[in-house]
Amino acid sequence: MKRLSAVLMAAVTLASAALASGCSDQGDPVTFDNPGASAPAGGPGKGATDRPAPARVDTETLLPTGPRARFTTENSLDDGTKIGVTTLHGKKSGFTGKVWVWAPKQYFDPKYARSGFPVLIALPGGNGYPNNYWMGTDLKLQSSISKWSKAGKSLPFIVVMPVLNPDAENYYDGSDIPAGQPKMGTWMTDDVPEFVQANFRTFKSRDGWAFMGSSSGGFVGLKSVLKRPDRFKAVIASGPDTVPDSPLWAGHEKEKQANNPERLAKALAARPAGSGRKDVYLAFQVGTEESGLGSLRTFVRTYGKGPVKTRLQVIQGGEHNAKTYVKGMGDGTIQWISEHIRGPVPAP
Repeated sequence: MKRLSAVLMAAVTLASAALASGCSDQGDPVTFDNPGASAPAGGPGKGATDRPAPARVDTETLLPTGPRARFTTENSLDDGTKIGVTTLHGKKSGFTGKVWVWAPKQYFDPKYARSGFPVLIALPGGNGYPNNYWMGTDLKLQSSISKWSKAGKSLPFIVVMPVLNPDAENYYDGSDIPAGQPKMGTWMTDDVPEFVQANFRTFKSRDGWAFMGSSSGGFVGLKSVLKRPDRFKAVIASGPDTVPDSPLWAGHEKEKQANNPERLAKALAARPAGSGRKDVYLAFQVGTEESGLGSLRTFVRTYGKGPVKTRLQVIQGGEHNAKTYVKGMGDGTIQWISEHIRGPVPAP
């Protein structure tokens, strides 16, 4: 299920590109520094960043650690919020790639100026390179989160959209594959979160961190949460495979199995209570018009026990595409995840 059809991928790419090119302020500086702040005339990194940071509202909030990245506008939403983009040079992975970010309206509300916000790392299907298709406004991920949060169905997540792979030729399973391959596991679970902490008000603990992804991105999100339950608490995995299948694993079976969600879930589920184990929340989605329902039911039945909490959303009439999965999120998945993730705290 990892490979979206060429027609679907072309349609998603063209739609996202068309919307991006239609953004009148595309390329303009944008900052996420302070509530109510917009990029000052001197560009990002000046003006707003000179003001002292407000004291945090609780001990769980982590104020931006810096250094600040420079963002430019990729897209604009009707509510005035922006999708920004920057280039991240991963210190731990050594990989350099683009990351798109969006902060909800609530992030700029003065009553939340001292609070952290939950983070949703959104991963695309297909190769996810050189773009992450969630950065377009056509799929309505960000506008849907805005709508759902106003209706009390979702937390107001910061959405972070990194590239999924280092090139358009191969899948790396979001892993550190040996033999000199780019360390995409380290990129996804270390460099990207640390970049977010440097630039946004977040939470110190894993309670404020989740993944979501479709197809190949769903696999990477699922694997990342199961491999790093110390850092991430939940995932929305839509139409994913549940075993690694990159051909780049050839000759590295031991390392491949160390990145196998089925083995990771089995090991976590077997850990006894009181052993420092951490609960994870795995929300699966699959459409009735795509393959994979049987394998996901088997995964839930086999591994959904103890600290491995699972939910399966079957989307009637749904196909193997991003729009289907956004619909499924609105039908209950985003609310279930939100019930287990820490939300922002308004000032008293």
